[in-house]
Amino acid sequence: MTKSDNPEREDNSRRTSEDHRYKLSYSVGVAENKNLKFRTSMEDVHTYVENFASRLDWGYFGVFDGHAGNQASKWCGGHLHSVIEQKILEDESKDVREVLNDGFIHADEHINSKVDGNSGCTAAVGILRWELPSNMPSDQVELDQHKRMLYTANVGDTRIVLCRNGHSVRLTYDHKASDTGEMQRVEEAGGLIMRSRVNGMLAVTRSLGDKFFDSLVVGNPFTTSVEITTTDQFLIIACDGLWDVLEDQEACDAIKKSNDASEAAKTLVRMALERGTTDNVTVMVVLFDNSP
Repeated sequence: MTKSDNPEREDNSRRTSEDHRYKLSYSVGVAENKNLKFRTSMEDVHTYVENFASRLDWGYFGVFDGHAGNQASKWCGGHLHSVIEQKILEDESKDVREVLNDGFIHADEHINSKVDGNSGCTAAVGILRWELPSNMPSDQVELDQHKRMLYTANVGDTRIVLCRNGHSVRLTYDHKASDTGEMQRVEEAGGLIMRSRVNGMLAVTRSLGDKFFDSLVVGNPFTTSVEITTTDQFLIIACDGLWDVLEDQEACDAIKKSNDASEAAKTLVRMALERGTTDNVTVMVVLFDNSP
């Protein structure tokens, strides 16, 4: 179990085993800061699960940025990985992107119907796993023929950025009320965009929770899949407290020489604060081990 840098919060990181008899192909570092100068409470929550779904070297990574309270982000931090794991195990032939969509919709409905308050949260989730080549009998597959796949899903403006051969590759989509496509969707659903906010109040157009906005703000995520190869160095998963003040490539450049995921995450949080971010800041770095 990892320990949170913020002692005021319940830690939602998870590890499936403390006594590793093997070396994972990735390492995870998390850093966070309430940003006391501008914020009186911490509404960000993060979770990661090693050997996700009880599968060797799989991983689950999530960052949730709450608003109007932390009830939604805390529920996602404590439960969304279990929901997604159950859905994966129910039908292992199903496209993981569909599983992520189903999991996000389940979370949105559960928070709106079962969780106290009217809070919501943005979310960015990644699932790293090994897969067999398609159309090949499992008894004919060698270990080095497995593919390492990354599946991502997000709602809102919490972002996942992959550093590939030194260059940033954004794997998520910022669902903001200033986005033309999202603006059209909200208006067709009967809402208004005023001052780049849904009904003049909420800056994001997709989230988990936010029952007050009903069908205007939805939980359907943007999803991607990508094969992770030796050209991929690390992932950055972070809330808008980082991305409001750093560009994707700037963030990658700042930590591309680091071989310590925790120090890399701390570096990015420190940079965000120095740049004057006014939000809570949570950064997760997933560093890939590409050694043979």
